[in-house]
Amino acid sequence: MASARVGTLGRMQLRTDTFCAAAAMRTQWYVVAEGADVADAPLGVTVLGETFVLWRGRDGEVSAAPDRCPHREAPLSQGTVTDGCLVCPYHAWSFGGDGVCLEVPSSGAGATIPTAANLRLVVVREHYGLVWLCPGTPAGEPPEIPQDRDPSYRRVTAGVETWRVSATRMVDNFCDVAHFPYVHAGTIGPDTDPVVAPIHVEPLDDDFTGYGYTVDVLDERGNDVRQRMSTAFHLPFVVRSNTFYESGPRAGHDRVLLLCATPIDDVTSLFTFVSWRNHDHELPVEEFLAFDRAIGAEDRAMLERVGGVLPLDPSATVNVRADRLSVEWRRQFAALLGR
Repeated sequence: MASARVGTLGRMQLRTDTFCAAAAMRTQWYVVAEGADVADAPLGVTVLGETFVLWRGRDGEVSAAPDRCPHREAPLSQGTVTDGCLVCPYHAWSFGGDGVCLEVPSSGAGATIPTAANLRLVVVREHYGLVWLCPGTPAGEPPEIPQDRDPSYRRVTAGVETWRVSATRMVDNFCDVAHFPYVHAGTIGPDTDPVVAPIHVEPLDDDFTGYGYTVDVLDERGNDVRQRMSTAFHLPFVVRSNTFYESGPRAGHDRVLLLCATPIDDVTSLFTFVSWRNHDHELPVEEFLAFDRAIGAEDRAMLERVGGVLPLDPSATVNVRADRLSVEWRRQFAALLGR
């Protein structure tokens, strides 16, 4: 595991930056695709530096396995899906949704297929229009979003992007409101009070730890809006933002954003978000997502300038009152890694 010496307040200390290789990371859930991305062809994804292939079996369920044919190690993601079976591009070995090798063309019909030819499946779930993957034995389940069961809410997924940013930097950013007036000057930032009120971090429910606050912002139509909000994290890299509109055209309505970062490696990540609203049901999807996408683009432009992994030792960076949620996330994430 790589290490780097860094200076903090005039002294030298040892900081371990890498996190993808930690054993505990393999017990967690990561968003790797939208459900719609896994359709008529296999899909290759990379999580924690390891490649996987996704495909839909005959029953319509998503299956996942290491992206390697057990025969000659060809990437199965470059193959095809025929009648729900994953077909290797090299020698056309065929695998069912349960990972069992069903056909070895070179051996002829009726030949015995060795059990070693079967794929080792990894666990996947489809929730909220997203495919979640756990590389090892899951320590729990993906976080619960109660609004997804409420028919008064419309759910829209935003697509998956690749950011040249560590997932640690992304969560730190998503937990932070102090950057709103500056990074988000083109969207929600104008006239936002730069002073962050005292933060009290606590469990908000069984899945998320965070805090509530009130903020005055401009919405996408330029209206002054008072929002009662909460920001909370779910280990390792999921952040939820709840917004209740106290004033403006949407007064009395609310919105939920689920922000998901998945480490491709220590410094590159997948990003997607899901939005639930109990209003704006008539808006076309692109209009529904446009403002939140613009906010995400502002975050990405800033974070891709920073580089590296956020140091988990809080003494390695200066922290103030506004950083309490990020500091608590760092503490819990470090504990997850056993540091």
